Amino acid sequence: MTPELLAASSGSSGYWYLTRSTGTVALLLLTASVVLGVVDVRRWSSQRWPRFVIDSLHRNTALLAMVFLVLHILTSVLDGFAPISLADAIVPFGGSYRPLWLGLGAVSFDLLIAIVLTSVMRARIGVTTWRTVHWLVYASWPIALLHGLGTGSDVTRTWQLAISVVCAAGVLLALLARVLDRAAASPAARNAALGGAGAFSLFLALWLPSGPLGSDWARRSGTPTSLLPHASAHNKGAKR
Repeated sequence: MTPELLAASSGSSGYWYLTRSTGTVALLLLTASVVLGVVDVRRWSSQRWPRFVIDSLHRNTALLAMVFLVLHILTSVLDGFAPISLADAIVPFGGSYRPLWLGLGAVSFDLLIAIVLTSVMRARIGVTTWRTVHWLVYASWPIALLHGLGTGSDVTRTWQLAISVVCAAGVLLALLARVLDRAAASPAARNAALGGAGAFSLFLALWLPSGPLGSDWARRSGTPTSLLPHASAHNKGAKR
């Protein structure tokens, strides 16, 4: 490790590295949980892999995603580079740092909190209510993906872009397998699912080149003017 990298890994920059890594891991785990839920892996149960084991895998993956998400939030707050508070992680669109994209992260986090709370109170609220709220996890995933693309400083790097593409492709393929495999599903539901997946894919294809992958995204995404000169230096330090 070079002296420059060692220095960048300490203090605020250390928190910055943790913020990036925990956010990426949280997205991967959330994607895995969504994929497991969408394809309904319980249908694959067998004597070797009973249903309760597969259900536990789905549930524990989601809980582990929440753990890394909390770590992602805490390290973002502790990092002194951007003015992010704990309130910004819960109350959407109220912050001064990239308010839209940070706000999407807060929305996704709030949806996941609702899922966790209703899961804890499942016996009291009933299975029907719990299942209805549980569908929010599928809404939280695309919002979380957009949050990462809009706020992430690594989005232009090949490895980070590849992770985002793999996550999106995994969910879209799982959705496609689910709607095509369920003969009993109504044509309206199947068309809605395929139409929504197609629209989201088209949006990403059109938005990314002119958005996060375009020029001057730091300014256009809502980075405070006072931080713009430091943002460039911050990113250069991470490339060493």
